[in-house]
Amino acid sequence: MAALLPVLLAHLLFICAHGATASAAATPPPLPILPVPSYAQLRWQLSEMALFLHFGPNTFTDSEWGTGHADPSVFAPPALDAGQWARVAARGGFGRVVLTAKHHDGFCLWPSALTNYSVSASPWLAGAGDVVAELAAAARAEGVGLGLYLSPWDRHEPVYGDTVAYNEHYMGQMTELLTRYGEVEEVWLDGAKGDAKKMNYMFDAWFALIHQLQQRVVIFSDAGPDTRWVGDEAGVAGYTCWSTFNKSSVTIGHTTEEYSRCGDPLGQDWVPAECDVSIRPGWFWHASEKPKNATTLLDIYYKSVGRNCLLILNVPPNSSGLISNEDIQVLQEFTEIRHTIFSHNFATNATVTANSVRGGQDNLQFAPSNVLENNIYSYWAPQEGQTSWEMLFDFGQSTSFNVLQLQEPIQLGQRVIEFHVDILIDELWQTIIEATTIGYKRLLKFPVTESRYLKMSIDSARADPLISFFGVFMDPFSDKYNLENHDKRTNSSEDIMLRTGNAAGSRSTATM
Repeated sequence: MAALLPVLLAHLLFICAHGATASAAATPPPLPILPVPSYAQLRWQLSEMALFLHFGPNTFTDSEWGTGHADPSVFAPPALDAGQWARVAARGGFGRVVLTAKHHDGFCLWPSALTNYSVSASPWLAGAGDVVAELAAAARAEGVGLGLYLSPWDRHEPVYGDTVAYNEHYMGQMTELLTRYGEVEEVWLDGAKGDAKKMNYMFDAWFALIHQLQQRVVIFSDAGPDTRWVGDEAGVAGYTCWSTFNKSSVTIGHTTEEYSRCGDPLGQDWVPAECDVSIRPGWFWHASEKPKNATTLLDIYYKSVGRNCLLILNVPPNSSGLISNEDIQVLQEFTEIRHTIFSHNFATNATVTANSVRGGQDNLQFAPSNVLENNIYSYWAPQEGQTSWEMLFDFGQSTSFNVLQLQEPIQLGQRVIEFHVDILIDELWQTIIEATTIGYKRLLKFPVTESRYLKMSIDSARADPLISFFGVFMDPFSDKYNLENHDKRTNSSEDIMLRTGNAAGSRSTATM
Protein backbone atom coordinates (compact mmCIF):
# COMPACT_ATOMS: atom_id res chain seq x y z
CA MET A 1 0.00 0.00 0.00
CA ALA A 2 2.86 2.37 0.78
CA ALA A 3 4.06 2.15 -2.81
CA LEU A 4 0.70 3.38 -4.06
CA LEU A 5 0.43 6.42 -1.79
CA PRO A 6 2.61 8.71 -3.96
CA VAL A 7 0.60 7.82 -7.04
CA LEU A 8 -2.76 8.30 -5.33
CA LEU A 9 -1.52 11.65 -4.05
CA ALA A 10 -0.44 12.53 -7.57
CA HIS A 11 -3.93 11.73 -8.85
CA LEU A 12 -5.46 14.00 -6.21
CA LEU A 13 -3.08 16.85 -6.94
CA PHE A 14 -3.70 16.50 -10.66
CA ILE A 15 -7.42 16.96 -10.16
CA CYS A 16 -7.12 19.78 -7.63
CA ALA A 17 -4.36 21.79 -9.27
CA HIS A 18 -6.65 23.24 -11.93
CA GLY A 19 -10.09 22.52 -10.58
CA ALA A 20 -11.92 25.58 -11.91
CA THR A 21 -15.43 24.76 -13.08
CA ALA A 22 -15.84 24.78 -16.85
CA SER A 23 -17.95 27.64 -18.11
CA ALA A 24 -21.16 27.08 -20.01
CA ALA A 25 -19.59 28.35 -23.21
CA ALA A 26 -17.35 25.99 -25.15
CA THR A 27 -13.63 26.67 -25.03
CA PRO A 28 -12.25 27.44 -28.49
CA PRO A 29 -9.49 25.17 -29.78
CA PRO A 30 -5.91 26.42 -29.64
CA LEU A 31 -4.49 28.30 -32.58
CA PRO A 32 -2.61 26.15 -35.09
CA ILE A 33 1.12 26.58 -35.34
CA LEU A 34 2.07 27.01 -38.97
CA PRO A 35 2.69 25.39 -41.33
CA VAL A 36 -0.17 22.88 -41.38
CA PRO A 37 -1.11 20.18 -43.91
CA SER A 38 -3.55 20.70 -46.76
CA TYR A 39 -6.63 18.51 -47.16
CA ALA A 40 -4.81 16.35 -49.71
CA GLN A 41 -1.77 16.01 -47.44
CA LEU A 42 -3.98 14.92 -44.54
CA ARG A 43 -5.60 12.25 -46.72
CA TRP A 44 -2.16 11.09 -47.79
CA GLN A 45 -0.90 10.86 -44.20
CA LEU A 46 -3.99 9.00 -42.96
CA SER A 47 -3.48 6.34 -45.63
CA GLU A 48 -0.17 5.41 -43.90
CA MET A 49 1.04 2.94 -46.54
CA ALA A 50 1.09 2.72 -50.34
CA LEU A 51 1.85 -0.22 -52.61
CA PHE A 52 4.37 0.61 -55.35
CA LEU A 53 4.05 -1.42 -58.57
CA HIS A 54 7.15 -1.43 -60.77
CA PHE A 55 6.06 -3.12 -63.98
CA GLY A 56 7.05 -2.85 -67.65
CA PRO A 57 9.48 -4.27 -70.22
CA ASN A 58 12.13 -4.60 -67.48
CA THR A 59 9.92 -7.28 -65.93
CA PHE A 60 10.41 -9.43 -69.02
CA THR A 61 14.05 -8.59 -69.82
CA ASP A 62 15.35 -9.19 -66.28
CA SER A 63 16.51 -5.56 -66.09
CA GLU A 64 16.34 -2.74 -63.57
CA TRP A 65 17.11 0.20 -65.89
CA GLY A 66 15.84 -0.37 -69.40
CA THR A 67 17.71 1.08 -72.35
CA GLY A 68 14.61 2.28 -74.17
CA HIS A 69 15.41 -0.03 -77.07
CA ALA A 70 13.68 -3.24 -75.98
CA ASP A 71 11.19 -4.41 -78.58
CA PRO A 72 7.59 -3.72 -77.45
CA SER A 73 6.84 -7.36 -78.20
CA VAL A 74 8.59 -8.36 -74.95
CA PHE A 75 5.64 -6.90 -73.02
CA ALA A 76 3.33 -9.91 -73.08
CA PRO A 77 1.91 -10.78 -69.64
CA PRO A 78 -0.32 -13.84 -70.13
CA ALA A 79 -2.44 -13.38 -66.99
CA LEU A 80 -2.30 -9.70 -66.06
CA ASP A 81 -4.86 -9.01 -63.34
CA ALA A 82 -4.89 -5.48 -61.94
CA GLY A 83 -7.80 -6.56 -59.74
CA GLN A 84 -5.41 -8.90 -57.93
CA TRP A 85 -2.96 -6.05 -57.36
CA ALA A 86 -5.70 -3.86 -55.87
CA ARG A 87 -7.02 -6.69 -53.67
CA VAL A 88 -3.53 -7.35 -52.31
CA ALA A 89 -3.23 -3.66 -51.48
CA ALA A 90 -6.63 -3.43 -49.79
CA ARG A 91 -6.20 -6.58 -47.73
CA GLY A 92 -2.73 -5.51 -46.67
CA GLY A 93 -3.86 -2.16 -45.31
CA PHE A 94 -2.34 -0.08 -48.11
CA GLY A 95 -4.33 3.09 -48.70
CA ARG A 96 -3.19 3.58 -52.28
CA VAL A 97 -1.37 1.96 -55.19
CA VAL A 98 1.26 3.75 -57.29
CA LEU A 99 2.05 2.37 -60.76
CA THR A 100 5.09 3.04 -62.92
CA ALA A 101 3.02 4.28 -65.85
CA LYS A 102 6.33 5.10 -67.57
CA HIS A 103 9.77 4.20 -66.26
CA HIS A 104 13.14 5.43 -67.55
CA ASP A 105 12.92 3.24 -70.66
CA GLY A 106 10.05 5.40 -71.92
CA PHE A 107 7.61 2.51 -72.46
CA CYS A 108 4.07 3.65 -71.61
CA LEU A 109 1.60 1.33 -69.88
CA TRP A 110 -1.27 3.27 -71.44
CA PRO A 111 -1.89 3.98 -75.15
CA SER A 112 -0.30 7.43 -75.30
CA ALA A 113 -1.04 9.42 -78.45
CA LEU A 114 2.39 11.05 -78.12
CA THR A 115 4.53 7.97 -78.71
CA ASN A 116 4.42 4.61 -80.47
CA TYR A 117 6.43 3.03 -77.64
CA SER A 118 3.54 1.79 -75.53
CA VAL A 119 1.18 -1.09 -74.89
CA SER A 120 -0.43 -0.29 -78.24
CA ALA A 121 2.66 -1.72 -79.95
CA SER A 122 2.75 -4.86 -77.80
CA PRO A 123 1.03 -8.23 -78.33
CA TRP A 124 -0.76 -7.93 -74.96
CA LEU A 125 -4.49 -7.90 -75.71
CA ALA A 126 -3.55 -7.47 -79.37
CA GLY A 127 -2.40 -3.92 -78.70
CA ALA A 128 -5.77 -2.85 -77.27
CA GLY A 129 -4.75 -3.03 -73.61
CA ASP A 130 -4.39 -0.22 -71.04
CA VAL A 131 -2.75 -1.15 -67.73
CA VAL A 132 -3.46 2.26 -66.21
CA ALA A 133 -7.17 1.98 -67.02
CA GLU A 134 -7.39 -1.53 -65.57
CA LEU A 135 -5.66 -0.50 -62.35
CA ALA A 136 -7.74 2.67 -62.01
CA ALA A 137 -10.95 0.63 -62.21
CA ALA A 138 -9.65 -2.04 -59.84
CA ALA A 139 -8.46 0.53 -57.28
CA ARG A 140 -11.88 2.20 -57.27
CA ALA A 141 -13.56 -1.17 -56.79
CA GLU A 142 -11.36 -1.96 -53.78
CA GLY A 143 -11.57 1.52 -52.26
CA VAL A 144 -7.86 2.32 -52.55
CA GLY A 145 -6.41 5.47 -54.08
CA LEU A 146 -4.57 5.60 -57.40
CA GLY A 147 -1.09 7.04 -57.83
CA LEU A 148 1.05 7.25 -60.98
CA TYR A 149 4.78 7.52 -61.60
CA LEU A 150 5.77 9.25 -64.84
CA SER A 151 9.54 9.17 -65.20
CA PRO A 152 11.07 12.50 -66.28
CA TRP A 153 13.98 10.59 -67.82
CA ASP A 154 12.95 8.98 -71.09
CA ARG A 155 15.62 6.86 -72.82
CA HIS A 156 13.43 6.20 -75.85
CA GLU A 157 11.86 9.56 -76.76
CA PRO A 158 13.84 11.22 -79.63
CA VAL A 159 13.19 14.79 -78.43
CA TYR A 160 14.69 14.08 -75.01
CA GLY A 161 17.51 16.63 -74.70
CA ASP A 162 15.54 19.41 -76.37
CA THR A 163 14.29 21.29 -73.33
CA VAL A 164 11.23 22.94 -74.83
CA ALA A 165 10.16 20.02 -77.01
CA TYR A 166 10.57 17.41 -74.29
CA ASN A 167 8.86 19.45 -71.57
CA GLU A 168 5.92 19.85 -73.92
CA HIS A 169 5.99 16.10 -74.59
CA TYR A 170 6.13 15.29 -70.87
CA MET A 171 3.30 17.66 -69.98
CA GLY A 172 1.23 16.22 -72.81
CA GLN A 173 1.65 12.71 -71.40
CA MET A 174 0.91 13.99 -67.89
CA THR A 175 -2.31 15.55 -69.21
CA GLU A 176 -3.34 12.21 -70.72
CA LEU A 177 -2.81 10.43 -67.41
CA LEU A 178 -4.59 13.02 -65.29
CA THR A 179 -7.65 13.47 -67.49
CA ARG A 180 -8.51 9.94 -68.60
CA TYR A 181 -8.63 7.83 -65.44
CA GLY A 182 -10.63 9.64 -62.80
CA GLU A 183 -9.20 10.84 -59.51
CA VAL A 184 -5.45 10.47 -59.07
CA GLU A 185 -4.33 10.89 -55.47
CA GLU A 186 -0.57 10.97 -55.99
CA VAL A 187 1.86 11.81 -58.77
CA TRP A 188 5.29 10.34 -58.07
CA LEU A 189 8.33 11.69 -59.86
CA ASP A 190 12.05 12.16 -59.41
CA GLY A 191 14.88 14.09 -60.98
CA ALA A 192 16.57 11.19 -62.76
CA LYS A 193 18.59 12.15 -65.85
CA GLY A 194 20.94 10.47 -68.24
CA ASP A 195 24.49 11.66 -68.71
CA ALA A 196 24.41 11.55 -72.50
CA LYS A 197 22.05 14.48 -73.06
CA LYS A 198 21.69 17.79 -71.28
CA MET A 199 18.13 18.26 -70.11
CA ASN A 200 16.30 20.84 -68.02
CA TYR A 201 13.02 19.83 -66.41
CA MET A 202 10.44 22.59 -65.92
CA PHE A 203 9.24 21.34 -62.55
CA ASP A 204 7.27 24.45 -61.62
CA ALA A 205 5.25 24.20 -64.82
CA TRP A 206 4.70 20.49 -64.23
CA PHE A 207 3.53 21.04 -60.67
CA ALA A 208 1.14 23.81 -61.71
CA LEU A 209 -0.37 21.55 -64.38
CA ILE A 210 -0.75 18.59 -62.01
CA HIS A 211 -2.51 20.65 -59.36
CA GLN A 212 -4.68 22.24 -62.03
CA LEU A 213 -5.85 18.89 -63.38
CA GLN A 214 -6.23 17.04 -60.06
CA GLN A 215 -7.36 19.12 -57.10
CA ARG A 216 -6.87 16.42 -54.45
CA VAL A 217 -3.49 15.17 -55.63
CA VAL A 218 -0.21 15.22 -53.74
CA ILE A 219 3.05 15.47 -55.67
CA PHE A 220 6.08 13.51 -54.49
CA SER A 221 9.64 14.49 -55.32
CA ASP A 222 12.94 15.17 -53.56
CA ALA A 223 11.63 18.57 -52.51
CA GLY A 224 7.88 18.15 -52.61
CA PRO A 225 5.93 20.31 -53.21
CA ASP A 226 3.57 18.08 -51.20
CA THR A 227 5.61 15.10 -49.99
CA ARG A 228 9.36 14.64 -49.94
CA TRP A 229 11.75 11.75 -50.43
CA VAL A 230 13.20 10.56 -47.12
CA GLY A 231 16.68 10.40 -48.65
CA ASP A 232 17.28 6.64 -48.92
CA GLU A 233 15.68 3.57 -50.49
CA ALA A 234 15.72 1.52 -47.29
CA GLY A 235 12.38 2.77 -45.96
CA VAL A 236 14.01 4.36 -42.92
CA ALA A 237 13.29 7.86 -41.62
CA GLY A 238 15.30 9.80 -39.07
CA TYR A 239 14.67 9.14 -35.40
CA THR A 240 13.88 12.85 -35.33
CA CYS A 241 11.47 13.51 -38.19
CA TRP A 242 9.66 16.78 -38.84
CA SER A 243 6.97 17.27 -41.45
CA THR A 244 8.06 20.91 -41.53
CA PHE A 245 10.63 21.65 -44.22
CA ASN A 246 12.05 24.41 -46.38
CA LYS A 247 11.49 23.55 -50.03
CA SER A 248 13.85 26.36 -51.01
CA SER A 249 16.71 24.50 -49.27
CA VAL A 250 16.51 21.47 -51.59
CA THR A 251 16.90 21.05 -55.34
CA ILE A 252 15.25 18.10 -57.03
CA GLY A 253 17.97 15.64 -57.94
CA HIS A 254 20.36 17.10 -55.36
CA THR A 255 19.40 16.34 -51.77
CA THR A 256 21.06 16.50 -48.38
CA GLU A 257 20.36 13.11 -46.84
CA GLU A 258 20.18 14.27 -43.22
CA TYR A 259 17.91 17.21 -44.04
CA SER A 260 15.55 15.02 -46.07
CA ARG A 261 15.52 12.32 -43.42
CA CYS A 262 14.90 14.57 -40.43
CA GLY A 263 13.07 17.64 -41.75
CA ASP A 264 13.36 21.09 -40.19
CA PRO A 265 11.69 22.33 -36.97
CA LEU A 266 12.02 25.87 -38.35
CA GLY A 267 10.70 24.93 -41.80
CA GLN A 268 8.20 27.25 -43.44
CA ASP A 269 6.54 24.51 -45.55
CA TRP A 270 4.58 21.36 -44.69
CA VAL A 271 6.31 18.61 -46.69
CA PRO A 272 6.15 15.26 -44.86
CA ALA A 273 8.47 12.43 -45.83
CA GLU A 274 7.70 9.32 -47.84
CA CYS A 275 9.82 6.20 -47.31
CA ASP A 276 10.32 4.02 -50.38
CA VAL A 277 11.67 0.47 -50.22
CA SER A 278 11.21 -2.72 -52.23
CA ILE A 279 10.04 -6.04 -50.83
CA ARG A 280 12.74 -7.61 -53.03
CA PRO A 281 16.37 -6.60 -53.65
CA GLY A 282 15.38 -5.03 -56.99
CA TRP A 283 12.53 -2.75 -57.95
CA PHE A 284 11.35 -4.89 -60.87
CA TRP A 285 10.53 -8.57 -60.53
CA HIS A 286 13.36 -11.04 -61.07
CA ALA A 287 12.89 -14.79 -60.81
CA SER A 288 16.18 -15.16 -58.94
CA GLU A 289 15.20 -12.80 -56.10
CA LYS A 290 13.25 -13.54 -52.95
CA PRO A 291 11.14 -11.19 -50.79
CA LYS A 292 12.04 -9.87 -47.38
CA ASN A 293 10.35 -11.64 -44.48
CA ALA A 294 7.46 -10.25 -42.47
CA THR A 295 9.48 -9.28 -39.40
CA THR A 296 11.85 -7.27 -41.60
CA LEU A 297 8.82 -5.42 -42.98
CA LEU A 298 7.63 -4.84 -39.42
CA ASP A 299 10.97 -3.25 -38.53
CA ILE A 300 10.68 -1.01 -41.60
CA TYR A 301 7.12 -0.12 -40.53
CA TYR A 302 8.38 1.03 -37.13
CA LYS A 303 11.04 3.18 -38.81
CA SER A 304 8.75 4.75 -41.41
CA VAL A 305 5.08 4.95 -40.42
CA GLY A 306 6.28 4.86 -36.81
CA ARG A 307 8.46 7.91 -37.46
CA ASN A 308 5.80 10.23 -38.88
CA CYS A 309 6.13 9.12 -42.52
CA LEU A 310 4.24 7.20 -45.17
CA LEU A 311 5.67 3.84 -46.21
CA ILE A 312 5.56 3.11 -49.94
CA LEU A 313 6.45 -0.56 -50.33
CA ASN A 314 7.30 -1.81 -53.80
CA VAL A 315 5.78 -5.20 -54.63
CA PRO A 316 6.49 -5.78 -58.34
CA PRO A 317 4.16 -7.94 -60.45
CA ASN A 318 5.87 -10.87 -62.15
CA SER A 319 6.11 -11.73 -65.84
CA SER A 320 2.68 -13.37 -65.72
CA GLY A 321 1.21 -10.03 -64.70
CA LEU A 322 0.46 -11.13 -61.14
CA ILE A 323 1.92 -10.41 -57.73
CA SER A 324 3.83 -13.58 -56.85
CA ASN A 325 2.42 -15.97 -54.26
CA GLU A 326 5.55 -15.78 -52.13
CA ASP A 327 5.21 -11.97 -51.94
CA ILE A 328 1.51 -12.29 -51.07
CA GLN A 329 2.37 -14.75 -48.29
CA VAL A 330 4.83 -12.30 -46.75
CA LEU A 331 2.31 -9.46 -46.98
CA GLN A 332 -0.35 -11.61 -45.30
CA GLU A 333 2.03 -12.42 -42.45
CA PHE A 334 2.98 -8.74 -42.16
CA THR A 335 -0.71 -7.81 -41.92
CA GLU A 336 -1.43 -10.50 -39.32
CA ILE A 337 1.55 -9.43 -37.24
CA ARG A 338 0.44 -5.80 -37.20
CA HIS A 339 -3.11 -6.82 -36.32
CA THR A 340 -1.92 -9.02 -33.46
CA ILE A 341 0.23 -6.24 -32.00
CA PHE A 342 -2.04 -3.25 -32.44
CA SER A 343 -5.48 -4.81 -31.90
CA HIS A 344 -4.93 -4.96 -28.13
CA ASN A 345 -4.23 -1.59 -26.54
CA PHE A 346 -3.48 -2.12 -22.84
CA ALA A 347 -4.27 1.55 -22.20
CA THR A 348 -7.85 1.37 -23.50
CA ASN A 349 -9.42 1.28 -20.03
CA ALA A 350 -6.74 3.31 -18.25
CA THR A 351 -7.51 6.26 -16.02
CA VAL A 352 -5.74 9.28 -17.51
CA THR A 353 -5.03 12.55 -15.73
CA ALA A 354 -2.93 15.56 -16.67
CA ASN A 355 -1.33 18.41 -14.75
CA SER A 356 -3.49 20.89 -16.68
CA VAL A 357 -6.42 20.93 -19.09
CA ARG A 358 -7.42 23.68 -21.45
CA GLY A 359 -10.50 25.39 -19.98
CA GLY A 360 -10.10 23.66 -16.61
CA GLN A 361 -9.94 20.10 -15.33
CA ASP A 362 -13.69 19.61 -15.82
CA ASN A 363 -13.55 20.53 -19.51
CA LEU A 364 -14.25 17.28 -21.36
CA GLN A 365 -13.61 18.96 -24.71
CA PHE A 366 -9.84 18.74 -24.17
CA ALA A 367 -9.78 16.06 -21.46
CA PRO A 368 -6.74 13.78 -21.14
CA SER A 369 -9.06 10.78 -21.64
CA ASN A 370 -9.38 11.89 -25.28
CA VAL A 371 -5.98 10.28 -25.96
CA LEU A 372 -7.61 6.86 -25.61
CA GLU A 373 -9.67 7.49 -28.75
CA ASN A 374 -7.91 6.59 -31.99
CA ASN A 375 -8.86 9.82 -33.74
CA ILE A 376 -6.68 12.84 -34.52
CA TYR A 377 -9.67 15.18 -34.23
CA SER A 378 -10.10 14.64 -30.48
CA TYR A 379 -7.13 15.42 -28.27
CA TRP A 380 -5.81 16.49 -24.90
CA ALA A 381 -4.81 20.13 -24.70
CA PRO A 382 -3.14 21.74 -21.66
CA GLN A 383 -3.90 25.11 -20.17
CA GLU A 384 -2.07 27.90 -21.95
CA GLY A 385 1.13 29.29 -20.49
CA GLN A 386 2.35 26.12 -18.76
CA THR A 387 6.06 25.33 -18.57
CA SER A 388 5.71 21.59 -17.97
CA TRP A 389 3.26 19.12 -19.44
CA GLU A 390 2.59 15.71 -17.94
CA MET A 391 0.05 12.91 -18.28
CA LEU A 392 -0.37 10.04 -15.82
CA PHE A 393 -1.82 6.66 -16.84
CA ASP A 394 -3.20 4.13 -14.35
CA PHE A 395 -3.79 0.81 -16.12
CA GLY A 396 -5.66 -0.60 -13.12
CA GLN A 397 -3.26 -3.53 -12.83
CA SER A 398 0.35 -4.32 -13.56
CA THR A 399 0.83 -4.57 -17.32
CA SER A 400 3.69 -5.82 -19.52
CA PHE A 401 4.41 -4.00 -22.77
CA ASN A 402 7.22 -3.05 -25.15
CA VAL A 403 5.63 -0.65 -27.68
CA LEU A 404 4.18 2.83 -27.28
CA GLN A 405 2.13 4.64 -29.92
CA LEU A 406 1.69 8.41 -29.78
CA GLN A 407 -0.04 10.81 -32.16
CA GLU A 408 -0.50 14.56 -32.50
CA PRO A 409 -3.47 16.30 -34.14
CA ILE A 410 -1.32 17.42 -37.05
CA GLN A 411 -4.12 19.52 -38.53
CA LEU A 412 -3.02 22.02 -35.87
CA GLY A 413 0.68 21.65 -36.68
CA GLN A 414 3.54 19.49 -35.42
CA ARG A 415 4.52 20.62 -31.92
CA VAL A 416 6.41 18.21 -29.66
CA ILE A 417 10.20 18.54 -29.77
CA GLU A 418 11.30 16.23 -26.94
CA PHE A 419 9.56 13.99 -24.43
CA HIS A 420 10.23 11.09 -22.11
CA VAL A 421 8.19 8.28 -20.57
CA ASP A 422 8.54 6.90 -17.03
CA ILE A 423 7.09 3.90 -15.21
CA LEU A 424 6.70 3.48 -11.45
CA ILE A 425 8.65 0.59 -9.93
CA ASP A 426 9.07 0.23 -6.15
CA GLU A 427 8.12 3.87 -5.54
CA LEU A 428 10.69 5.07 -8.08
CA TRP A 429 9.96 6.65 -11.45
CA GLN A 430 12.20 4.98 -14.00
CA THR A 431 12.62 6.50 -17.46
CA ILE A 432 12.13 3.81 -20.07
CA ILE A 433 12.51 5.99 -23.15
CA GLU A 434 13.54 9.47 -24.26
CA ALA A 435 12.56 10.56 -27.75
CA THR A 436 12.16 13.44 -30.17
CA THR A 437 9.20 14.40 -32.38
CA ILE A 438 5.82 12.69 -32.64
CA GLY A 439 3.87 14.06 -35.62
CA TYR A 440 1.05 12.00 -37.12
CA LYS A 441 2.27 8.75 -35.57
CA ARG A 442 5.20 7.71 -33.40
CA LEU A 443 5.95 4.09 -32.53
CA LEU A 444 8.57 3.42 -29.89
CA LYS A 445 9.88 -0.08 -29.22
CA PHE A 446 11.96 -1.01 -26.16
CA PRO A 447 12.67 -4.00 -23.88
CA VAL A 448 9.60 -5.57 -22.28
CA THR A 449 8.73 -3.70 -19.11
CA GLU A 450 5.98 -4.03 -16.51
CA SER A 451 4.14 -1.48 -14.41
CA ARG A 452 0.67 -0.31 -13.42
CA TYR A 453 1.56 3.38 -13.70
CA LEU A 454 3.08 5.27 -16.61
CA LYS A 455 3.90 8.97 -16.91
CA MET A 456 4.53 10.90 -20.12
CA SER A 457 6.42 14.17 -19.78
CA ILE A 458 6.80 16.59 -22.67
CA ASP A 459 10.10 18.41 -22.20
CA SER A 460 9.91 20.96 -25.01
CA ALA A 461 7.51 21.96 -27.76
CA ARG A 462 7.07 24.55 -30.52
CA ALA A 463 3.72 25.54 -28.96
CA ASP A 464 1.37 24.15 -26.33
CA PRO A 465 1.61 20.39 -26.97
CA LEU A 466 -1.47 18.48 -28.08
CA ILE A 467 -1.79 14.69 -27.93
CA SER A 468 -4.52 12.85 -29.86
CA PHE A 469 -3.62 9.23 -29.07
CA PHE A 470 -1.57 7.22 -26.61
CA GLY A 471 -1.44 3.43 -26.87
CA VAL A 472 0.44 0.66 -25.08
CA PHE A 473 1.09 -2.64 -26.88
CA MET A 474 3.05 -5.89 -26.79
CA ASP A 475 5.13 -6.97 -29.79
CA PRO A 476 6.12 -10.65 -29.45
CA PHE A 477 7.47 -10.90 -33.01
CA SER A 478 10.46 -8.57 -33.28
CA ASP A 479 13.92 -9.85 -32.52
CA LYS A 480 15.12 -9.33 -28.98
CA TYR A 481 15.85 -5.64 -28.62
CA ASN A 482 19.56 -4.96 -29.01
CA LEU A 483 20.87 -1.42 -28.84
CA GLU A 484 24.06 -2.40 -30.66
CA ASN A 485 22.03 -3.40 -33.71
CA HIS A 486 19.86 -0.30 -33.63
CA ASP A 487 19.92 2.57 -36.08
CA LYS A 488 22.87 4.73 -35.00
CA ARG A 489 22.89 7.39 -37.69
CA THR A 490 22.72 11.07 -36.82
CA ASN A 491 19.55 11.89 -34.89
CA SER A 492 18.63 8.23 -35.00
CA SER A 493 19.68 6.63 -31.73
CA GLU A 494 17.01 5.66 -29.25
CA ASP A 495 18.13 6.54 -25.75
CA ILE A 496 16.83 3.83 -23.43
CA MET A 497 17.60 4.85 -19.88
CA LEU A 498 16.82 3.79 -16.35
CA ARG A 499 16.95 7.25 -14.85
CA THR A 500 15.41 6.98 -11.40
CA GLY A 501 13.94 9.38 -8.92
CA ASN A 502 11.99 8.93 -5.67
CA ALA A 503 8.30 8.92 -6.54
CA ALA A 504 7.36 11.04 -3.56
CA GLY A 505 9.95 13.70 -4.14
CA SER A 506 10.91 13.80 -7.78
CA ARG A 507 10.43 16.97 -9.83
CA SER A 508 7.60 15.43 -11.83
CA THR A 509 5.56 14.27 -8.86
CA ALA A 510 6.06 17.56 -7.08
CA THR A 511 4.71 19.33 -10.14
CA MET A 512 1.66 17.11 -10.16
